[in-house]
Amino acid sequence: MRNKLLASTLFLAALSPFTAAMAQAPDPAVLTPERVFANPSLAGPVARGVSLSPDGELVAFLRSREDDVDVLDLWAAPTGEGEPFKLIDARALVPDAGELSEAEKARRERMRISQRGVVEYSWDQQGRYILAPLEGDIFLAEREGGAVRRLTETEADEIDAKVSPRGNFVSFVRDQDLVVLALDGDRETAITTDGEGLVSWATAEFIAQEEMDRDTGYWWSPDERYIALQRTDESTVDVIPRLDITGGGARVIEQRYPRAGRPNAVVELYVHDRETGQRTKVDLGADADIYLARVDWSVDGRTLYVQRQSRDQKTLDLLSVDPATGASRVILTRTSDAWVPLNHDFRALDDGRFIWSSEETGWKHLYLYERDGTLVRPITYGPWPVKSLNGVNQQTGEVFFTASFGYAERPEGVTGGHSACPLPGGQVTMCDVQGERPTIQRLWRASLNELRQATPVTSDGGWWSASMNKTGTAFVGNYTDLDTPMQSGLYRADGTFVRWIEENRLDADHPIHPYVSRRGEVTFGTLDSHGEMLVWQMTTPPGFDPSKQYPVVMQVYGGPSGGGVRRAWQGATNQLLTEAGYIVFRLDNRGEGDRSAAFKQALYLKMGQPEIEDQVLAANYLRSLPYVADDRIAMMGWSYGGFMSLMALTEPDMGLTAAIAGAPPTEWSLYDTHYTERFMSTPELNPEGYAASDAIPRLPNLTGRLLLMHGMADDNVILENSTRVIDALQASSIPFELMLYPGQRHGVRGNERQLQQWRTYLDFLDRTIGSRAPAAQD
Repeated sequence: MRNKLLASTLFLAALSPFTAAMAQAPDPAVLTPERVFANPSLAGPVARGVSLSPDGELVAFLRSREDDVDVLDLWAAPTGEGEPFKLIDARALVPDAGELSEAEKARRERMRISQRGVVEYSWDQQGRYILAPLEGDIFLAEREGGAVRRLTETEADEIDAKVSPRGNFVSFVRDQDLVVLALDGDRETAITTDGEGLVSWATAEFIAQEEMDRDTGYWWSPDERYIALQRTDESTVDVIPRLDITGGGARVIEQRYPRAGRPNAVVELYVHDRETGQRTKVDLGADADIYLARVDWSVDGRTLYVQRQSRDQKTLDLLSVDPATGASRVILTRTSDAWVPLNHDFRALDDGRFIWSSEETGWKHLYLYERDGTLVRPITYGPWPVKSLNGVNQQTGEVFFTASFGYAERPEGVTGGHSACPLPGGQVTMCDVQGERPTIQRLWRASLNELRQATPVTSDGGWWSASMNKTGTAFVGNYTDLDTPMQSGLYRADGTFVRWIEENRLDADHPIHPYVSRRGEVTFGTLDSHGEMLVWQMTTPPGFDPSKQYPVVMQVYGGPSGGGVRRAWQGATNQLLTEAGYIVFRLDNRGEGDRSAAFKQALYLKMGQPEIEDQVLAANYLRSLPYVADDRIAMMGWSYGGFMSLMALTEPDMGLTAAIAGAPPTEWSLYDTHYTERFMSTPELNPEGYAASDAIPRLPNLTGRLLLMHGMADDNVILENSTRVIDALQASSIPFELMLYPGQRHGVRGNERQLQQWRTYLDFLDRTIGSRAPAAQD
């Protein structure tokens, strides 16, 4: 079947008309690249960016247009009776979308937004309005009646638009200054006026957007009196010239890019008082070389909470700030010998207390604190990590979170806990035997008022994510498993199903239905590495026969992330590989996934070493299987996965026949400060670690063929990472293959280019480990 697929999809154009006519018609159940990268999407009607109104009575979500999967409209659905309806039609409001500004392109790249149309939106806290930026201007949808009102129509882009908490104002950043618009008369007030050149207001700096998961630079107080806003001065940041090469030419971009060990932008925090017009600087301490990690308000608006992270990321302080004076004091401190991770688990409560997470026990858990930072009690505990805090119902005292763990059955006759679970300060409590289950994820419920075991809210067996309303009485649940494409539904807080938002039923009308019969079987397993459990998944080709031997494609990311091995619906590109006759294998190595602190910190100061060691373990396991062609194993990955592919192809113990490395960081001193220094410290303090992770000295050890890919306008992993590999390989007369993408940044966008990309993947794999590979001819 692999031969038929390649003949029909890759090389048919090269056949004569007579030969093509005589060729056997392709099986309509065989999934082809041409169908994967066409409209409508094979994922079906998937709801994106789903959120509940503050009162839980309306659900808003983004949906791709059927005629263009890359354009999103804003939809809404009542939580009671009634059908979903289109709230904002992007094409109707802006029929001819123009070119985005460079600043907006960069911002969307940081947020990993590749679509056009309505790509983000926000509610006011009263639930009266939805604000939606659209192609550089701002539109306001009124919930009552559904009227859509255009608020701006300017040459400049308005970015990071928000409705104020009580719904009286709309705020946005225009030309590097913060502007507030009063909704009762559309009067604009410039909060700042000196943003220009290298100074900007109310915008998250590059590092915050790219590496700290912070996309905003200003924060309204709940009573609308104050606005906390950051000032960024990039004059200290090195200028890194990079080429931005498109199909129409090239230009040099003088990019301010903070490389590892080099100066960051100077970030300051101020509080603007709308009543007096005064702006007060917040005391962030004597050391200016810090990270402004998170900013939150207390419910009463009397306290501004600021998370301040040290440059080496080993200390995270929680500051309590008086917004009237800017005076601050440290009320909590997190420390680590490696790094303190950032998250979005801080939650201020109505009574002045707050919830925050910590890895003090070696696992991330939630804790309740008094206003002054005094610990009240743990909320969750056990040998597993909380993934995220999803909601709090302060009336019932329930705390909702997502996690990947489970309880073992109690021994007969045992009524209470029978295992010791760690608590802060070296204490323990008795609990049921618990353990990680990294391949599944559920929504759980714990108590705010007493220490007791968490109970599950959602069903077992697949992968859940959830977005709760402000009061913690309902949530939008997104669910998928191996047999279920992503579904979105509305649920009560106890897990009771209310209604579908997007059922995405896998019936005869679903776009993927014609190809479902040829989906490969997915199996899961574990390997042990230095006492740590590594999870893997394997997908076999259709018609798999264990008495035969098959080539293997190892898919990899490998770096710090949420992990990729999940009991979830497998993407269409995965099926392209199995249709071509490959076993597809993925292992989450140490350092990858939301696991224990020890698991994540295994790569500290030595990126590219424990990860490759674990992938070698996986390759050896594959070679032990009788149905694996041990001389036809390849690896493919992008970004950190591209780095892993390049490192693996130069590791003799891996013994790879081929590898595809997309946009790989090839020398970590070329990458940015916050990400690189978190895991590797600085080049000055860790020269051995940086040298060991440099791809160039390893290139003479290539064990197989390399396909190198990169976007020629990449402003994240800049093209220099690949050109230095190209230069070194050419200087050593080592053959390799190369595919560059003019105008593309840190990813290949659009159906046409992605189709070309996957045709290139399949062609390369077929020639190196597939039907046309030399080993296949033996």
